[in-house]
Amino acid sequence: MEFLMMLAYYSGLALIIFGAIFLFLGALGILRLPDVYNRLQAGTKATTLGAFSAIIGAGLLRPEWLPKAIIIAVFLLMANPISSHALARASYRRGIKLWSGSVVDKYGQYLKEKKEGKK
Repeated sequence: MEFLMMLAYYSGLALIIFGAIFLFLGALGILRLPDVYNRLQAGTKATTLGAFSAIIGAGLLRPEWLPKAIIIAVFLLMANPISSHALARASYRRGIKLWSGSVVDKYGQYLKEKKEGKK
């Protein structure tokens, strides 16, 4: 039993450190990337993984928190991508331009085809 408690403790610490690194990288991506769409991608992907790892790590450190941590982590996995998508779509519809170095604009092509198809 002692071995399992130590394994859970060190696994929890490793997950928290792993999560903190990804949260830092997500914040760095938000600061360094050129436009709102790239920033959203960096922020969403890195911070989802970072927060998920840190929450599960905290649940492993405190076993009485694990059921709540799992519920929070599952909610985070569902809510972050949906909110990022909504923000990106709203930004695009408000007319916020892509970075000049962006190569492909699939959503713009889709909207253009949809508009032409209705005429």
